[in-house]
Amino acid sequence: QGQLQESGPGLVKPSQTLSLTCTVSDGSITTNYYYWSWIRQPPGKGLEWMGAIAYSGSNYYSPSLKSRTSISRDTSKNQFTLQLSSVTPEDTAVYYCARGPSPSDFGSWGQGTQVTVSS
Repeated sequence: QGQLQESGPGLVKPSQTLSLTCTVSDGSITTNYYYWSWIRQPPGKGLEWMGAIAYSGSNYYSPSLKSRTSISRDTSKNQFTLQLSSVTPEDTAVYYCARGPSPSDFGSWGQGTQVTVSS
């Protein structure tokens, strides 16, 4: 099993909220100066950075998704969570969590999890 592991439902209905958790198995998510990101890849498209939470707890979001995205963390469980609200079929993608030295620099990745939005 990798150092970052995504988990969550593989199927979400339109208009609902998608919720995924990334469990980190090596190192603390509060360790200076790591940033913990969510990235997705829709079928046939490129990677899209969605947002990040810093070691300090500060958040960074993609402007195009900011109104629907929330990233939080549970330091007691060494996890961080993505919530994407009001999903549509266009949110169908493989979702990855990642770690890096900046919000847009990813040194370690989870294996990814497929999420399909469909009624």
